[in-house]
Amino acid sequence: MPYYPAHDGLRLFYDVAGDGPPLVVLPGGPGMDVRYLGDLGGLSATRRLILADARAGGRSEVPEDRSTVSFTAQARDLEALREHLGLDRLDVLAHSAGTLTAQEYAVTHPHRIRRLILVTPIGRAGRDTDPAEVARIRASRSSEPWYPQAAAAAGPFAQALMVPFHWHRWTPERRTEYVPGHANRLPWFRDGFYAGDAHPGPVLAPVLVVAGASDGMIGTAPARVVAAAHPHTRFELLTESGHRPWVEQPELFRKLVEDFLT
Repeated sequence: MPYYPAHDGLRLFYDVAGDGPPLVVLPGGPGMDVRYLGDLGGLSATRRLILADARAGGRSEVPEDRSTVSFTAQARDLEALREHLGLDRLDVLAHSAGTLTAQEYAVTHPHRIRRLILVTPIGRAGRDTDPAEVARIRASRSSEPWYPQAAAAAGPFAQALMVPFHWHRWTPERRTEYVPGHANRLPWFRDGFYAGDAHPGPVLAPVLVVAGASDGMIGTAPARVVAAAHPHTRFELLTESGHRPWVEQPELFRKLVEDFLT
């Protein structure tokens, strides 16, 4: 099994899929098992995907020091992975919460990033959601049969009931996207991940930001904040996607990524 050593000796897991120029992939969640990303809508046909589990996530080891799971601390893990792979610079694709780690790395290691792809990012610091926009996106689904239960969801099972809001179209096939074992089950992980304070400053490398117009999880405001924060950014809004555009519009998603990387 492919593991690499972090700076503190922790064994961190990564998988490899496909062939071609390497593209390092960071999952969201935070701390989800990277397997939920699949091959990113077929990107493995043209790219060697380096799919990296975060520390304490997926198949990576859990550290004794919980403070090291913060997104700022995990930028050091990405640098350790680069060294392990023997690459001078990285192309990095990150999803959702993982985009915080990716941006932190790009700011603190500017000469090590060639191009950066941020898919439905949660902002610069995870606090950039526009509640009014999210409410509008969710209200636009009010005619669908699942809406009353999802809109009224509360309590420990609320997130599971609200999953349809994450998609442009909620179909039985979408349910297969959710594997219970892919979620991070450590009760302290989420707070630990968001405990970091991002280094100020823009990403100087070219950045592609991809948002889903129907993303009823976080809306499009966080992606727009990210796009405005970095000077060399291309912003793309996929009109028939929610929070996982590589699933809902795979051909367009692949083309956007390939065009940007080449």
